[in-house]
Amino acid sequence: MTATAEPVPASITANGWGWRHPGRTRWAVRNIDLTIEPGQRVLLLGASGAGKSTLLHGLAGVLGDQDEGEQAGELTIDGVSPADSRGRSGLVLQDPDSQLVLARIGDEVAFGAENLAVPRNEIWPRVRQSLDDVGLNVPLNHSTTALSGGQKQRLALAAVLAMQPGLLLLDEPTANLDPAGVLEVRDAVLRVLNRTSATLVVVEHRVEIWADVVDRVVVLESDGGILADGAPATVLRHESTRARLIEAGVWVPGYRPETPTVRTGSGTDLLQASGLSVARTKRGPAVLSGVDLTLRRQEAVSVLGPNGAGKSTLALTLAGLLRPRGGGLTALEPLARGAGATPYEWKSADLVNRIGTVFQEPEHQFLTNTVREELEFGPRRVARLTEEEVRRRIDPIAERLRLTGLLKANPFTLSGGEKRRLSAATMLATSPDILILDEPTFGQDANTWAELVTLLVELIHGGTCVVSVTHDREYTAALGSRIAAVDGTSATLEAA
Repeated sequence: MTATAEPVPASITANGWGWRHPGRTRWAVRNIDLTIEPGQRVLLLGASGAGKSTLLHGLAGVLGDQDEGEQAGELTIDGVSPADSRGRSGLVLQDPDSQLVLARIGDEVAFGAENLAVPRNEIWPRVRQSLDDVGLNVPLNHSTTALSGGQKQRLALAAVLAMQPGLLLLDEPTANLDPAGVLEVRDAVLRVLNRTSATLVVVEHRVEIWADVVDRVVVLESDGGILADGAPATVLRHESTRARLIEAGVWVPGYRPETPTVRTGSGTDLLQASGLSVARTKRGPAVLSGVDLTLRRQEAVSVLGPNGAGKSTLALTLAGLLRPRGGGLTALEPLARGAGATPYEWKSADLVNRIGTVFQEPEHQFLTNTVREELEFGPRRVARLTEEEVRRRIDPIAERLRLTGLLKANPFTLSGGEKRRLSAATMLATSPDILILDEPTFGQDANTWAELVTLLVELIHGGTCVVSVTHDREYTAALGSRIAAVDGTSATLEAA
């Protein structure tokens, strides 16, 4: 394909294909036999850890060589190894931060096309078209680091769309988007597909948004192979198949797993914001002002609002990780316990037992080489618990969040859903009074979603205050959360 040619839809063939990460006894994915015809639109499903992301990475040619893992069988695009099919596929990763490389938005979107030697007079029209398609209406010289997580997701998609690949690979592209953004991004993808006829493989846990616009649903079995493969109506709605998917933890339309009823109470006040203003950087503008909010024991609060409105910035400020721009943020004595009234000024040892934070990007808080060491780090090195106390804390959490079989694995080789559960588990292991989670249900299948919700409900009943930045309304309802609505100017908390 020349640089100026229209993209040609790609075909995919897998014959007994599998991949195992170095140092792991369990294969990330295996025994995949699959043929996808040029121009097909495929929704790829499976339980968390079934290998969906690994398959996408294999198709994108980014898994590496034999020193970086072990491959079985054969995987090809148009009969050629993905590693030798440069430019044929474009991958949007689960974590957009790991995909962004340049400082300015325009340069970031142009980067891939430039590497494919697209003529300069074609690149910038592509850049503007791709940004319009994904609804990212910001100047081309705007800083990529100043974007919210959801905006970065749109930017990563725009950069791939500008390459005009014959195979579009999307790994949960709408996971951290607000409801309007979900439809915008899906429709942007459809416009591109209608224009180019490119082949699509998209991974999503929540299937409703894609079920009516794909030709085919492929479901990976957790221990290898294909669980189901066929038209969406057949796979998702046929009674016998639907039951198998629910048992495997696959989200199917109209199904929500059972979770315990939450009993929130009027617990002790812990942290009080009064006229609080927050900003992403020390010298940047305030993104929210006049926030009045009190966090109490035995309650849940969900921070809701559109992407870029300041939800994560508010959460990081409440967590004592960003300095308030103005107003007051006061730790009351039941939380402070002698550490002082200003969380931002606390030492890490004081903070970790009082306010725990699960970041939107799990990798940002990984510090060690194994899952076990990661779980032990806070209790052992910060809280300074004894070995017996450390084991007593982490073993039940690892079991509940389905991490026991991964204790020797490198955290960075986990699936997106497994990384999210590990990041939550590391904070749960320190038993904070306030637990702040940014997009906690990202990447979770129905079973792990229910287990996480159940664990958080138990924490609330035990006196913890759980604060979540989320677009997951079912999660919000399951926790009985009060809602702090963020609109990009202020945050309004529902009455108790």
